[in-house]
Amino acid sequence: MALAVTSSSTAISGSSFSRSGASSESKAVQICSIRLSDRTHLSQRRYSVKSITAESHSCSESWVPRASTLTAPEVEEKDGEVEDFEQLAKKLVDASPLEIMDKALEKFGDDIAIAFSGAEDVALIEYARLTGKPFRVFSLDTGRLNPETYRLFDAVEKQYGIRIEYMFPDAVEVQALVRNKGLFSFYEDGHQECCRVRKVRPLRRALKGLKAWITGQRKDQSPGTRSEIPIVQVDPVFEGLDGGVGSLVKWNPLANVEGADVWNFLRTMDVPVNALHAQGYVSIGCEPCTRPVLPGQHEREGRWWWEDAKAKECGLHKGNIKEEDGASEDSKPAAVQEIFESNNVVTLSKGGIENLMKLENRKEAWLVVLYAPWCPFCQAMEASYIELAEKLAGKGVKVAKFRADGDQKEFAKQELQLGSFPTILIFPKSAPRAIKYPSEHRDVDSLMTFVNLLR
Repeated sequence: MALAVTSSSTAISGSSFSRSGASSESKAVQICSIRLSDRTHLSQRRYSVKSITAESHSCSESWVPRASTLTAPEVEEKDGEVEDFEQLAKKLVDASPLEIMDKALEKFGDDIAIAFSGAEDVALIEYARLTGKPFRVFSLDTGRLNPETYRLFDAVEKQYGIRIEYMFPDAVEVQALVRNKGLFSFYEDGHQECCRVRKVRPLRRALKGLKAWITGQRKDQSPGTRSEIPIVQVDPVFEGLDGGVGSLVKWNPLANVEGADVWNFLRTMDVPVNALHAQGYVSIGCEPCTRPVLPGQHEREGRWWWEDAKAKECGLHKGNIKEEDGASEDSKPAAVQEIFESNNVVTLSKGGIENLMKLENRKEAWLVVLYAPWCPFCQAMEASYIELAEKLAGKGVKVAKFRADGDQKEFAKQELQLGSFPTILIFPKSAPRAIKYPSEHRDVDSLMTFVNLLR
């Protein structure tokens, strides 16, 4: 996710330097950033050094670097002028990403930065370059990124002649988390705590030195959390340079652009991309929490795959997750179309699946998917599950579905091994307990192999 920021890693452009005479313990890494898309402008404009001051920290955070950046003259604002960003978003709804980027850089000058996470976010940097305006880039280095992501950072710096401004997690906080809970506690109790230490808090420090940031969010990235993101908005979660609610503006130039169009743009402009994309990775975050996806799976299914689909946010864009009237999304009546509708798929009630669990010698094996109809990952496997049901019809295996969200979720967690949606179980003819399908591969052939081996 960078200042003028984007998702999991964040970076600010600049060349590093250190103060002479500082002790090795207190020496702060400072990053100087030339916000120019080419060297020609450097000789034509005067720049002043401006300190990006992070929020005050406890003793444990005293080592965190401050970034200094060569900045263009600040954009002057008219006295008494208050921007209505909701109206601005409506005006820009049909604008191109290039127009939106140009507007953002024009309005905020040196007080805005691009958040760069190392995936398709390179498109943001390319659009910024095309405007001809100075720009800054920042990225969050969590310490657990893939080697391919670090290589992309280096390639991007060389391609654009910039220095990405990296923000790092607090060493003391990381040390405490790992010592107390181990390196992979997020597999057991969720990703939020680790993301808060390694991503959210470093991002908060970075944004306190800005008035606006730019992200690579798109509406089609995550139907559960990003379907309503505007082109520009007052950030609902983080504070900017002036402090307080409403002090930070968030720009999403790619909000209305589809992923396929972003990739067409990247190929056309021949810019560096993460080598992991060629291995099936689409949405790329930290190495332990990212997997490649299969054809037909949604891109966010490769992130935090062990958790519910609706929670596929690390905290950088927490404002996308909405709760109304104190109720969570899966506890409310779902205003979505039912899925897995087929004559070959049996719909089980809670009583029906409880009876199935009690049977020790079944006449037939049962394959059951625990699902939520609003879940994009359940929707993505609908066609393959129905096809599987057709192939198994009359062959000694019943195929069924059990809706496990809302009031049934706790029951499904305690009794049916539900970890995330979808969860697939097989009840063999002779085994008393259900066996959970362990793979993320939900194509027909993989599911058929699972059934044939255990029926």
